[in-house]
Amino acid sequence: MADHYTLPDDITWTEVAPGNRRAVLSHRPEAMLVAFRFEPGAIGAPHSHPHTQVSYVAEGAFDVTVDGVTTRLDAGSSFIVAPNLVHGVVALEKGLLIDTFTPRRDDFL
Repeated sequence: MADHYTLPDDITWTEVAPGNRRAVLSHRPEAMLVAFRFEPGAIGAPHSHPHTQVSYVAEGAFDVTVDGVTTRLDAGSSFIVAPNLVHGVVALEKGLLIDTFTPRRDDFL
């Protein structure tokens, strides 16, 4: 398949923390699309990085903390994180986040 597309059979899931798996869906140097699956209670530990991140809650509910402010987000919600802001999530139920990063997160490859 051409570099422009990712099909379900092409996706590899990697466990990044207990109850949290990551799959890189598509990427180029200037952008990246990543899926994160969470089991109930799983934590996306607080962290920061030099990338802009836009996240979409595709499934479930999360407590999302960005720059010290926590907001409960359900499926259909989204959030954006500016470069270098500390952020993290707690899955309140089984969930799926779809994240975009610009530029690409080479540490995920």
